[in-house]
Amino acid sequence: MNEKSWFVTTSGKQRMLLLTIFLLTLIEFLQAGMIAFSASPIMGETGTSPEEYGFITAAYACVAIIMISKQRWIVERTGWRRYIWCSILVFITGAAICAKSDSYHELLMGRVIMGIGGASFMTGARVLVNLIPPSPKRFAGIKVFATGLAVGTASAPFLASLSVSEDTWSSIFYILIGIACLAFITSYFCLPDNTPPEKLKSDTHPFLLMLLAGSAFALLWALQRSNYDFYSDFIILTIIALMAISVLIYFFRSLAKYNGVPLLMVSTLLSNKRYVAGVGLFSFCYLVLGLNNYLIPQLLESAMGFSWSTTGIWHAVGLSSAVIAWIIMGKIMPKRPGSKKFFLAGFLSLAIYGYMMTRLPPSANIITDVLPALLFNGVFIMLVMATTAVQTFREVQHNETVFSHAQQVKNMAAQLFMAIGITTATVGLQWRTTVHYAVLNTRVNVADPRYQNVLESVSSIYEKHTSSSRADSMALAWIAQVVKQQATFLGIMDFYWWIFIAGIIGAVVMSVQKLMK
Repeated sequence: MNEKSWFVTTSGKQRMLLLTIFLLTLIEFLQAGMIAFSASPIMGETGTSPEEYGFITAAYACVAIIMISKQRWIVERTGWRRYIWCSILVFITGAAICAKSDSYHELLMGRVIMGIGGASFMTGARVLVNLIPPSPKRFAGIKVFATGLAVGTASAPFLASLSVSEDTWSSIFYILIGIACLAFITSYFCLPDNTPPEKLKSDTHPFLLMLLAGSAFALLWALQRSNYDFYSDFIILTIIALMAISVLIYFFRSLAKYNGVPLLMVSTLLSNKRYVAGVGLFSFCYLVLGLNNYLIPQLLESAMGFSWSTTGIWHAVGLSSAVIAWIIMGKIMPKRPGSKKFFLAGFLSLAIYGYMMTRLPPSANIITDVLPALLFNGVFIMLVMATTAVQTFREVQHNETVFSHAQQVKNMAAQLFMAIGITTATVGLQWRTTVHYAVLNTRVNVADPRYQNVLESVSSIYEKHTSSSRADSMALAWIAQVVKQQATFLGIMDFYWWIFIAGIIGAVVMSVQKLMK
């Protein structure tokens, strides 16, 4: 049997395959976006502390990395249909546990099970495109995959805010279950169930897999703990992180030197400069995604005081530009396939997004001031990530196994750098907020006439409804809250200056590079 026997050739099955690809991609980006956006209400409903929720996130990412690394090995022994079916059933089980959970341990168990089943949905969806024989229809599969990415990314904040505002936070998981059930049905009609000969199957490496599991968890745990112990335990956390990175390097070096059929064809992939550069670009994109997943809700809710539902709706509208960008890109690319213009436009969009955010006043209007910036963020996500996807895998598509391994390594990096982005935003915002708070707090003293004027003005308002002494206390509490909000706002602005600089540097680099034209 050769790889051609896996091809889906009939038009009816190809249409169902495209729908399956769309649904699997949609699930992945919906679950990542909704659960990240709804972290606070989920913690409140399940009695989970931020520290415990961070551990859940680390555990999910660790499980995801392990399952992604084993995807091809499992598919070679089960066939695509059984693999996708089992993955969906496990994912549904985990989502149902999460929906019914009312404690930290139940939520942890549910998310780990969701990770076991759903971690490879995006990797699987992209590899399933190659079940379409080389033809224009394969490009249609890529378009469907990117459409699922754009729709899932844009819809996640809106659906999450709608679920929470209606006091039905568990519907977040029921939405995922419903889409997963539909994907289970469509996959029955299109996916092959045959497997390759034994001599073509990749080997398993129990010892190396344990190293991967241990190092991934140690690194993610160190990142998660840095949110709380960064200043007090900086040295020990750094040592743990460096040791974990060393073991990860040993893991990949061992696979590169393996003489048989390795779990991942690392040697082949690392010898391809285009692929290495592409994974680096993807890693940067996921780092920025992690930053934005944390910073945007913090800015709109904590620093600017918008409601949960308002934040979700307008965040989703801002991300809808990714869908529009993809539609335009899909029309231009067949006629003018050069990638440099898309890279340049994408990184300039990132720079504009960062610059516009730095110019926001604390009393900004979410529609006229914030939304235009968020639209540029959506354009960056689609133009750079979609173009990187086209370029990265161009020279590794000759062999389906190599292509699958390339997707697996890229998505393992995605899980890691998304976590690094969230951690960087969390720790960095704590630092910058503390710096700005120390400066602002110096103005809160009885010797400052502006402080006295504000205190008297606010106190006079409260005095209409309560006693004079209580009004003074309430006015002081209000001032303290405003100082905290302003410190958070200024701390976030510091981050957006770095995003602006990164966008400019990215545009310059992509305009002069010759590897991805």
